[in-house]
Amino acid sequence: MAHSYTPGLRVSDAAVVRRERRLPLRGDVLVRSGDRVEPDTVVARTELPGNVQALNLSGKLGLEPARVAEALLRPVGSRVARGESVASARSLFGLVRTVVEAPADGVLESVSTVTGQLLLREPPMPVEIAAYVSGVVAEVLPAEGVVIEARGAFLQGIFGVGGETFGDIEVLGSGPDDELRREHLGPALAGRVVVGGAYVSYETLLAARDAGVAAVVVGGFDDRDLRRLLGRDLGVAITGGEDIGLTLVLTEGFGRIPMARRTWGLLERHHGRTASVSGATQIRAGVQRPEILVPHDVPGDGAPDEDEGGLEVGSQVRVIRPPWFGRIGRVSELPSELRALETEARVRVLVVEFAEGAGSAVVPRANVERISG
Repeated sequence: MAHSYTPGLRVSDAAVVRRERRLPLRGDVLVRSGDRVEPDTVVARTELPGNVQALNLSGKLGLEPARVAEALLRPVGSRVARGESVASARSLFGLVRTVVEAPADGVLESVSTVTGQLLLREPPMPVEIAAYVSGVVAEVLPAEGVVIEARGAFLQGIFGVGGETFGDIEVLGSGPDDELRREHLGPALAGRVVVGGAYVSYETLLAARDAGVAAVVVGGFDDRDLRRLLGRDLGVAITGGEDIGLTLVLTEGFGRIPMARRTWGLLERHHGRTASVSGATQIRAGVQRPEILVPHDVPGDGAPDEDEGGLEVGSQVRVIRPPWFGRIGRVSELPSELRALETEARVRVLVVEFAEGAGSAVVPRANVERISG
């Protein structure tokens, strides 16, 4: 077999994307179908029930559970403030008065004459969902959320960490082979989406965070520094909820890898425009890519999306699953026969010669994607 189909990352200057923005619980939708929204527009709101604190009145007051209701100073359903007295009782022939205070603001929800416990419900926690991207409300999901439709540039990365953010694009460095360096950074980049070239070091990434940068988009990052950044081993590659002070998107993989020229050129073309960025990544079932969305009304450059194509000997590929996740190489063989893996499954494979003399490996074809170059 001389050719094989394999997917790749999408890189398009004229894409139409839809993003569902859904509340965790039913609530209020604040926009209507057809409304224009910006990334920070709140489109839906709800309240999560507050935490419950259990007060053992029976033990604290020395009363039988059946009598704790009589000791309440405020009826069930009352709002109380932290430190306010909620129950009391006398002991030692009425000489000693014991008082129980509310440990937090909340509502007296219930009292049990079986366990002797009073339940205090803390105030609800408001939850707001923002649009994330500039666009139009294409659909309203009653009491649940909306679907936002945006038109413009759409790029996917191979790996990311950090949640959703947005900011104006700031392309730094001389080209896709350059390294994002500390001297590129400064207070003027606060809230910006910084685009580097082939690599960013751990120290430079921390400097970007200290400068208030919203997101960093580069070709590669050292996988040994990922644990330092997260403070733990990543484990299964499901990301997006990390609180690291910014969002990091790798367009190519781990190591010092020049950003694909089409990706660099597209981001450079939209320098100064507002981009929405998400580092959420999932490489197991239900693959999810980190992404950069740049809504605009500028006509595209006519180039097709780079999301699919033929695979042949010499094609540059990226491995998208362990144990070589993120490694770049070129196809040296495309055997036509099925090969048995360690799991005893028989699948179609290819042989990848990794870059920089890092050896070769036999990889299932489903575990690679074609990349430009």
